[in-house]
Amino acid sequence: MNKELSCAEYAQAFAFLGNSLLATMRQTGDAGLKPEFWAAFPDFGSAAVEEALEGCFAWAQDAAKRAAEGADVLTDVCVEYTRLFVGPPSPAAMPWESFYVVEGNTVGFGEPTFQMQEALRAAGLQVSNENNQYADHMGIELLLLSELCQRGEGEEVFAFAAEHPGAWCDKFAAAVATAEPEGYFARLTTLVCALLR
Repeated sequence: MNKELSCAEYAQAFAFLGNSLLATMRQTGDAGLKPEFWAAFPDFGSAAVEEALEGCFAWAQDAAKRAAEGADVLTDVCVEYTRLFVGPPSPAAMPWESFYVVEGNTVGFGEPTFQMQEALRAAGLQVSNENNQYADHMGIELLLLSELCQRGEGEEVFAFAAEHPGAWCDKFAAAVATAEPEGYFARLTTLVCALLR
């Protein structure tokens, strides 16, 4: 496979996943509801990614069937997003690295937040979002990873992926699956972890 094409594909994949974890489908678009989107998503030659994509595809097929029967699947996914990552009273699955890697952290703000702020600065980027997310939000980490892939910064990509999103993705995905085992985001976070490996 062409290395440049692969980097561009990884960048697109991480950008989609990062944005999907930062805002509801009403804001980011409903591509994830469409089986054909998942059928076209690259598996990068990975059996784990292929398996995760099969889960996304099957979920989207079921969603299309429910929509044809009159269900408002888009609203259901937006409600799921809010329950999981916003609350109230608090997110069912905390989307911040600090929550998973800093012992005793219950609020999601810690040393990884500062590390991510520095990593963003070093890349010439800054967090500018209306919901004021901490810099160590999984969506922001995936967007930075996307940018590093786009720039073709090979070793930096692998180091960042291992040190940040890869270090806590499994715990995050487990929290999502525990809170909403049949939901869209259980499949999405499984895909995130497969790609990070």
